[in-house]
Amino acid sequence: MKEDQNTDAWFTTMVDLYALPEDFPGHATCKQFTDPLKKVRCLEDGLSGKISHRRFIPYIQLHEFEALLFSEPAKFDVAFPDSKDAVQQLQKIRDESPSPEHIDDRPEFAPSKRILKLLPDYRKPVAGPTIAASIGLATLRRECPHFNQWICKIEALAL
Repeated sequence: MKEDQNTDAWFTTMVDLYALPEDFPGHATCKQFTDPLKKVRCLEDGLSGKISHRRFIPYIQLHEFEALLFSEPAKFDVAFPDSKDAVQQLQKIRDESPSPEHIDDRPEFAPSKRILKLLPDYRKPVAGPTIAASIGLATLRRECPHFNQWICKIEALAL
């Protein structure tokens, strides 16, 4: 941010809430929140305060990237075409939460752990982007309100 002083240059993050270190800005204050949306907003505020730059937009993904993939579990079939039963189980997991962003962050129930339990060959760098592209940005935004708010902030910069 110091190097690029162009007023059109903005900066953001996309880090997972899952397993944030204890020394993350605001961690001690924000752990009081049980609602994941309140917790992540508190942490984003802490990061924003630490960075303290008007061209910085903090974003912390609830709970990790894989949560976004629960926006439409049927799309796992693009990477795992012979895994109908696993895809049905992923849909069941999705149906049990108000949104993909609410899928539990406890170590044994993190979205990535749930996917790996059902699809042991899942590899984020390969399958993750393929599945996300198949789901499409419109569905990701509709199903994941916090993610959508971040995208809206970025879009508003064009205005």
